[in-house]
Amino acid sequence: MTKWFLLAAAIVCEVTASLSLKGALEQPLLYVVVAVGFTAAFVLLAAVLRRGMGIGVAYGIWSATGVVLTTVLSALVYDETVTGLMGAGIVLIIGGVLLVELGSHEDGSAPGATP
Repeated sequence: MTKWFLLAAAIVCEVTASLSLKGALEQPLLYVVVAVGFTAAFVLLAAVLRRGMGIGVAYGIWSATGVVLTTVLSALVYDETVTGLMGAGIVLIIGGVLLVELGSHEDGSAPGATP
């Protein structure tokens, strides 16, 4: 279960850094948050991989969740528009990640285990 918490923390760090990148255009001090956030995200992602989660699953969930959360939160924080087409893309991203996760278990191994 630890690897899932680490993956969630990596996602939070990446989304925080991504959102701060836009904010740093107005407040340059936020570049510190950007650098720390992206560094922490990669360190945490590496920790997830060390605990045995497959790279396809870990990276897929990390990147896709990051895209979805950044899109939704940028609409809330920066009043950016989310169009219907973007919403459809978000649904496809979620579906794709679910398929990758489910497909990783077809060999009968435990969730997140490497064959």
